[in-house]
Amino acid sequence: MPTKKIASDIILAAIAGLESQKAQIDAQIAELRRIVSSRTAVAAVAPVPHKGARRKMSAVARARIAEAQRKRWAASRKPQAAPEAAKPKRKLSAAGRKAIAAAKKRWAAKRAEAAK
Repeated sequence: MPTKKIASDIILAAIAGLESQKAQIDAQIAELRRIVSSRTAVAAVAPVPHKGARRKMSAVARARIAEAQRKRWAASRKPQAAPEAAKPKRKLSAAGRKAIAAAKKRWAAKRAEAAK
């Protein structure tokens, strides 16, 4: 039975190939871990960077800004003008009501005629 011998040879070759790939992958993982550990060691040792010198503002400039803010607050707190009084509700005149009633009668008659 030569097929079993060939099949086992192929399987053994596949195992050897996979083991070599595994060794390469393990080496790459170890290299990456070394890089990460060296970076964290450097980051832990590195001092916190200073923000740098802050810009100075003169007392006059601060006073101008404060005064402008006070004006804005005063304007927003100022009582608002009362809104215009609402217009009174419009009423329909007696003549208008009669005209509408007459139109409704005409429409009803037309609908009744169309229904016949």
